[in-house]
Amino acid sequence: RNLLHLMNLERCDAGISPTLWQRSLHPATYQNKISVIHEGVDTDLMAPDAGAALTLPGGRRLTRADTVLSYVARNLEPYRGIHVFLRALPEIQRRNPHAVMVIVGGDGVSYGRKPEGAANWREKLLAELGDQLDLSRVVFTGQLPYADYRSLLQISSAHAYLTYPFVLSWSALEAMSCGCLLVASNTPPVAEVMRHCENALLFDFFDQEALAQQVTDA
Repeated sequence: RNLLHLMNLERCDAGISPTLWQRSLHPATYQNKISVIHEGVDTDLMAPDAGAALTLPGGRRLTRADTVLSYVARNLEPYRGIHVFLRALPEIQRRNPHAVMVIVGGDGVSYGRKPEGAANWREKLLAELGDQLDLSRVVFTGQLPYADYRSLLQISSAHAYLTYPFVLSWSALEAMSCGCLLVASNTPPVAEVMRHCENALLFDFFDQEALAQQVTDA
C-alpha cells in the first residue's frame, strides 16, 4: 500500500503536507522534501456573527441566545468519534437540561467501514442507547448546505470535535474561525492547533466523563 507513495517521494522535487503531524508520518529520509503548508480556511467568510440564526428542519429557530451543542462530520462514523460522542450524550443532557444538540453528517462511510448488524452508525448507536437519550433535544440534520453549516457554527455554545489520529477536519478550523468554543479530543492532529484552556477544551478521546464535563463547563 505504501509502495506508490514511496516511489512518488523518491521521484518528486517537493512535497506538501497540511500539518506537521502528517509530515512526521513519512520516512525521515524524505521529510526534508516536504513543506508544511495548510490549505487554509476563509476567515473572512467563516467569522463570528452575533446575529446568526439557524432554522431546524422542524421549524425551530436557534440563535446565540439558545444553548446549542454542535457536532459536524461529513459522515457519522467512529473515525470522527461519533460513538464516543453519542454515548456521552445522556450524561451531557442530564447536566444541561436546556441544551439542544445539533448533529450534522450523513449516514454513509467516508473512512473505515459500515457497522455490523445495522444500516449505519447512527442507527446502531441509537439502538444501543435506547431510551437513555431524550431525542426531543437531539436533531440529526444530515448534511447541510454550507450557509446553514456556517450559521450553526456561529450560534454554537460549544462545538464537539473528535477524531482518531487522522487528517484534521476543515470543520475544526472553520469552527475556530467562527469563534466556537471547541471541546476536542486530545489526539495528535488536534493538539497541533489547539491548546487546552487557551483556544479549546481538550479531553482524552475515550473519556466520556471528561467530554461531558468539558461540554458542561463550556
